Amino acid sequence: MRIVGGKLRNRALVAPKGKSTRPTSDRARENMFNVIEHADWCPALDGARVVDLYAGSGALGLEALSRGAAFCLFVEMAAEARGAIRDNIDTLQLFGHTRLHRRDATQLGEKPSNLGEPFNLVFLDPPYGFDLGPKSLTKLLDGKWVTDDAVAILEVGVGEEPVTPGWHSQVVKEYGAAKVLFLARTPLV
Repeated sequence: MRIVGGKLRNRALVAPKGKSTRPTSDRARENMFNVIEHADWCPALDGARVVDLYAGSGALGLEALSRGAAFCLFVEMAAEARGAIRDNIDTLQLFGHTRLHRRDATQLGEKPSNLGEPFNLVFLDPPYGFDLGPKSLTKLLDGKWVTDDAVAILEVGVGEEPVTPGWHSQVVKEYGAAKVLFLARTPLV
């Protein structure tokens, strides 16, 4: 696994050991960022404030930082995954641009004031089949974690049809067993 674009391109990433984490493939990640960078309904990556929920290795948030995002908050419960994220942050020397929270993404509560402004780009890659993405998207809205023009990229199993109140589907892509929904707070006009 590696960073596929931006200033850190081709830098290696470590993934948590075991089978509890399912990292997004390099190819899928590259395609996802192509959509993000070319969609007029998506905020610019340059200077973006990113939150990576169910972060795993942190590959999605780290890719965003490589491509110009200003800050990324990684939210992950699994200890091995948090260790991999810390190792990746250390290797890429991104300490001043990141924070790592041990928190259940379905129980976010209010956004802490010490995290600064709300986030405008959200990545969610929860375990498939448990409907965790929609629950987390609702908590992001309830807790004022995101801006009014935020975009969320939700990865689910290819057979899943999540309902995402408050978020509007802009694009849906399939990558093998994964389906990726690109969601905006406001619908296309």
